[in-house]
Amino acid sequence: MARLSGSRYAVAALVSFTLASAPMTSSLACTRAMYVGPGDMVITTRSNDWLGSQKSNLWLYPRGMNRVGDKAPDAMSWTSKYGSITVAGWDMATIDGMNEKGLSANGLYLAEADYGKPTPGDRRKPMSLTAWVQYALDNFATVAEAVEALRQEPFYIIALSLPGGLAGVAHLSISDPSGDSAIFEYVGGKLVIHQGKQYIVMTNSPTFDKQLGLNGYWEEVGGQTFLPGTNRASDRFVRASYYMQTVKKPDDTNEALATALSVIRSVSVPVGITTPGQPNIASTQWRTMSDQRNKVYFFESAFSPYLIWVDLNKLDFSAGSAVRKIGLTDQSVLLVDGKFVSGEVSGYFRPATPFAFGH
Repeated sequence: MARLSGSRYAVAALVSFTLASAPMTSSLACTRAMYVGPGDMVITTRSNDWLGSQKSNLWLYPRGMNRVGDKAPDAMSWTSKYGSITVAGWDMATIDGMNEKGLSANGLYLAEADYGKPTPGDRRKPMSLTAWVQYALDNFATVAEAVEALRQEPFYIIALSLPGGLAGVAHLSISDPSGDSAIFEYVGGKLVIHQGKQYIVMTNSPTFDKQLGLNGYWEEVGGQTFLPGTNRASDRFVRASYYMQTVKKPDDTNEALATALSVIRSVSVPVGITTPGQPNIASTQWRTMSDQRNKVYFFESAFSPYLIWVDLNKLDFSAGSAVRKIGLTDQSVLLVDGKFVSGEVSGYFRPATPFAFGH
């Protein structure tokens, strides 16, 4: 590996130390990264990190569902246009998923998120943060369509208190089969949208504009020379960006999926990791991949040696069909008769009552 010398090394070392030693503000440390390859191959990956189990399950939702985005009497409501496969946390919030059109949506923690407060005469409807990802999956087929609609701000977000007393604040990323991408953040009470195919990575703190600035510095340094290596969000942003931009992009679907998965695994936090003096660093609990060309949704528990996936082409999303669920263990593992399950699992969905969104 090439070596940095003189002042350039000193600056790189100083930035790394600053990022590593800054106060920890979030307890959820996730990464989202997009693989865009030949033959219209688009794969959105994400890792989900948390202190302890989120009791995650897989959900199948049909079209035509009447949704209410909060418990408030005047809450945002809608009828789903598209069916989707999702991952829920505590069966109270949609965290991740892909709809039948190949739109992927990912909710990641953002400590700096500030949704603001409604003002007298505010036309917007209240909607819980727990419904934000699901709203995107239910209503939009493309990123451009979502950006146009959400820029009008038909709702305002209500944060929530999560199990363990943690504040429920997040930002949202979406992507579609064309490779288009958008990041939605509320900063200082204002909605900020970043749209473009160049926005392939999102992590947590700081806000996305600052993440881009930090990544720009490391692009100048060069990944073959030096990459920041801690588990902090800024460092993961740099590494995921570098790897996704430099990995070989094969034509073969299986190789492409393996390549995308290898990148998101490389920025995951090992199970059982602890950092003295920084109790908020959390281990990766699970990872997902959305194959947006072939409409296949992959799920990998960090506590299982096997990968499972759902082929959306095999599912019935027609209006009036049943809501279904695959129940996982506390460690997000699919077990049958005490044995790990691997492979395509659409046959394991069972009818279930959808949970209500709320705060």
